[in-house]
Amino acid sequence: MALTVEKYEVTSVDRAEVLRYMGYAGQKLTDELDACIDEVVARCLDVARPAGSWEVFDVAGREPTKEDLPAVQLAGTSLQLVGESMKKHMAGAVAVGVMAVTAGMGIERELRRLSLTDPVAQVVFDAAGTATVERAADACEASIVATAAERGLYTNFRFSPGYGDMPLATQPVLLSTLDAQRRLGITLSKSLLMTPTKSVTAVIGLFAEPQPSSHASCADCLCRDFCRILRTGRPCWKR
Repeated sequence: MALTVEKYEVTSVDRAEVLRYMGYAGQKLTDELDACIDEVVARCLDVARPAGSWEVFDVAGREPTKEDLPAVQLAGTSLQLVGESMKKHMAGAVAVGVMAVTAGMGIERELRRLSLTDPVAQVVFDAAGTATVERAADACEASIVATAAERGLYTNFRFSPGYGDMPLATQPVLLSTLDAQRRLGITLSKSLLMTPTKSVTAVIGLFAEPQPSSHASCADCLCRDFCRILRTGRPCWKR
């Protein structure tokens, strides 16, 4: 299929998620901080420009690397998903959705400004930016789930480089495969960290049969707000 680039409308984030990313553990919030959180989250959503690039590739093989590490090869690309984590996550997968998402440079610029002017607001804004890009990733995942459903396939959950033993060294080829620098403005440092920092890359397996982590209902699905399948009256888990 052709490379897909999308913009996402993220109009809200879960306040509890923002607090979690702030390291909140049940402490009493002052009225001042409580108001600051609402104000900063609103500002974050205002400057964010969430967008994503993704494509689904057939699995071409599962030959180990020269170092004898498990690997999944994707058709038409030089991208290999290496490691025991990928071996397990993609066991039985017939295709893989590959995605890159960013909340945009507006958040990056505001983080830099706040680092010089308001350290407390910076902490809140950083957490809000993380929550925002994760919502954008939910939207991108919803597009991949919809494509899987069109093919009569089921998905598992998204898995990012750096999790388990999936190496961060996957990043350059993954981003190149999605043309993410040109299409999304995502660049990599020498240490393989992305700019804008509020960016996410991930892979999702597509399977002929439902997986333990397949979407089993709409009620608690993180993709629900962005779901294209739900409009048809036949959700992805009811086929």
